[in-house]
Amino acid sequence: MRHYHPTRRRLLQHLGISSALLATGWSPHLIGAPGRKIGVALVGLGRYSTRQLAPALQLTQHCELRGIVTGSPEKIPEWQERYGIKDSNVYSYDTMHEMADNPDIDVVYVVTPPSLHMKHSLAGANAGKHVWCEKPMAMDRAECQAIIDACEKNKVQLTVGYRLHHEPNTQTVMRWAEEQPFGPIEKVEAVAAYTGGENRSPDNWRMRREMGGGAMYDMGVYPLQGARYSTGEEPIAIKAWHEITHPDAFTEVDSTTHFELRFPSGATAECMTSFVKPGNALEVTCAEGWYNLIPMSSYTGVSGEASDGTQLDKPIANQQAAQMDNDALAILEDKPVKVPGIEGLRDIVIVNAAFESARKGDWVELAPV
Repeated sequence: MRHYHPTRRRLLQHLGISSALLATGWSPHLIGAPGRKIGVALVGLGRYSTRQLAPALQLTQHCELRGIVTGSPEKIPEWQERYGIKDSNVYSYDTMHEMADNPDIDVVYVVTPPSLHMKHSLAGANAGKHVWCEKPMAMDRAECQAIIDACEKNKVQLTVGYRLHHEPNTQTVMRWAEEQPFGPIEKVEAVAAYTGGENRSPDNWRMRREMGGGAMYDMGVYPLQGARYSTGEEPIAIKAWHEITHPDAFTEVDSTTHFELRFPSGATAECMTSFVKPGNALEVTCAEGWYNLIPMSSYTGVSGEASDGTQLDKPIANQQAAQMDNDALAILEDKPVKVPGIEGLRDIVIVNAAFESARKGDWVELAPV
């Protein structure tokens, strides 16, 4: 048996590190150290990383942008100059395994197209890094489960990038699902949609089926999430159908998808997502009143009201910064994440069932996940 010097034992106790946690192989200096920040490597330097995540990381208290992973070498100089990223913290998708030897990086935030989420999440987990995976989590149930299993095997945390779980007005709606201040929830209406998708290049991943494109994969998880968290229930059946528009542009993926959900309590949901129609709202009708979030899924300004005059208008400086700070604290304090992998898996099971329903033209029953 290895014996630790009493001074070291007292230090570990002071940091709140249990023997069980040490047995997992986590390094004590990585957890709970005063002033320590979590080093994040962004995997994929597309629009969301460039315009949202990288700037938001500059606003966080518990994170730092320390690394990048890209398949576009021409992007590297600008990112290094802007964010001071060292040469040793720059990777390609094929060299992610080398992160295992890099103590600067604690987390990989996977922001590549959905068809690549499993590959890059597994690469990060197998390198011993925590995984933050952007939505939608992956292409199907098997891929989601593979990510979950890899993170469990490597004893790293996994969270899905559902930023709205960190947004205060959305959190109020989640709480009301339990408290039911306006009586039993009867109906949810949720829309997450935007116009102009028909103008995208056919090479854009959102226009390609094999890459996880289409309205339902990309935006459909917002109304689906809204229906789930506003009822506090898991749906037991779904009926979906595609509205065909701009067939010349959308040759592989859905431009607009409607879907209905049934819940065990008898509550129902009517949802829509689109690349060619506008919409951004969550409306909840209860036995004794109603409440809403309009807009529901915007990066800023999520707000709403209730039938009794209550205003859902709590401010938040930056959704992505709050999300990443909360997820970093979960690592530093060894606490559960707000959005575990099972949450992303449940959504993907329902998304896949929506396509099955649209093909059949009928309801599809949903088994518990």
